[in-house]
Formats: sequence, structure tokens, C-alpha cells
Amino acid sequence: MTVASLLVFAGALLIAAGSPGPSIAALVARVLAKGARDVLPFLFAMWVGEAIWLSFAVAGLAAIAETFHWMFVVIKWAGVVYLLFLAWKMWSAEPALPSHNLPEARSASKMFLAGLTITLGNPKIMMFYVALLPSIIDLGSVTLLGWTELVATMFVVLVAIDLAWVVMAAKARQFLKSRRAVRIVNRASAGTMAGAAVAIATR
Repeated sequence: MTVASLLVFAGALLIAAGSPGPSIAALVARVLAKGARDVLPFLFAMWVGEAIWLSFAVAGLAAIAETFHWMFVVIKWAGVVYLLFLAWKMWSAEPALPSHNLPEARSASKMFLAGLTITLGNPKIMMFYVALLPSIIDLGSVTLLGWTELVATMFVVLVAIDLAWVVMAAKARQFLKSRRAVRIVNRASAGTMAGAAVAIATR
């Protein structure tokens, strides 16, 4: 894999991933409502899901994914249901000031599962890779090293973008100084989370 090809791939991914989608909306809503303390499993699951989609595209498994479309539909709807559940929890939660209470801890495995179902339930990600990769590399000649380089590049770009979103959301959360403000943000976050669920469901 040439450096030029990897840079083109990174640039295209930077633009695509920098545009907020359902996963980013869910991430930001979660950080605004509960803080950034327990979102790492969610983030890691998002990156793993992206790596899976990228691997499918590189391996030419788009046709197989179409054959087993039902499996991805099940994953998608599991993600939708979980997002709606989180939205309901945020909407009905009692407002707690960030300076008074630590963010509520959640099971790392549940957060990981949520991130994975949201990412794998969005086949648009694989369509992006399927559309982009043939224009910059010869998929038929990709070696294990080339695949590793692509995945590593993907991780670098996504880690930088997603952590930037987390930092911005966490900074915004610090400005919440009253219970009324926290309640408003909780409900706005619930609306955003529900919107992310709707966006995934309608794709």
C-alpha cells in the first residue's frame, strides 16, 4: 500500500467521519447526559465495527453481506431499540449536577454492545468503503500487510475525530450549573438519541 493511497483514504474518511451521523449523535448525547467517564467501551466498539465493515469491503464480502441481509437487519433493529431505551432513560432521569455527582457508571459490556450494534446496524459504512476503496487501490491485490495498513489508518482517523467529539461534549457539559439546565440537556440529549434511532431505522 503506497503512502499516497493511505493519505487519500485518510482524507476521505476524515471528511466522512467528521460529518455527524447516528453513531456520533448517540455518542454526544451520552456524554452530555452522563459524562465521558464510561464511554470508552462504546467508542472502542464503534471502531471495531468500522474495522469489520472495512474488512468486509476489502475482502469483497459485500455480496455475502447482501446474502445475509437479514442478520444485519436484526443487528440494526437491536441498535434502534437500545437507543430508544437510552433516550427514555435520559428523558426520565432526575437531573444531577456534574459538580455534585460522578457520572453514573454503566456496564462496560453493555456500552460495548451498544456501540457495536449501532455501527454494524449501519451498512452505509460498508457502502462508503465499497465506493471509495476501488478508486484508490486494487482490492484484488491487497495483502495482509495492506489490510493492516488500511485498518491502522482507519483507527488513527476515527480515534482523533471521535475523541474530539467526546472532549467537546464533555466541555459543554461543564457549563451546566443548575438542575433546570441539566434537565434541559438531558431531554435534548434524549431527543438526539431518539433521532439517531430513527435515522438508523429509516435507512
